Amino acid sequence: MDYTHYDYLDLAPGASRARIEAAYAALLARLQIGDAGPSQDMPQLVRMVHAAYRVLSDPEQRREYDAELARDAEQADEELKAALDARACAPQRVQDVPAGLAQAVTRIAA
Repeated sequence: MDYTHYDYLDLAPGASRARIEAAYAALLARLQIGDAGPSQDMPQLVRMVHAAYRVLSDPEQRREYDAELARDAEQADEELKAALDARACAPQRVQDVPAGLAQAVTRIAA
């Protein structure tokens, strides 16, 4: 599963600048870390929280990031639609038995 910067800060994509600041401050307090920025000896989660804040707190970086998320979502929707359309076009008969069920019955009968 891919997490977004919004996920790391526990925010909805349309969050205001004030909510971003508040969420970041709350996470820093909860994780008991300072806002000095990420370093190599910090856990990965802490580095991701700092990276998320850095992107979402900058209006230009946030616009670019949101556009990238929108493109990814559109591509995922197109892939899902294509997969569902391909599945819908495959002929099915009432007597067709799903492969998993057929294998289970064969094993039981053996």
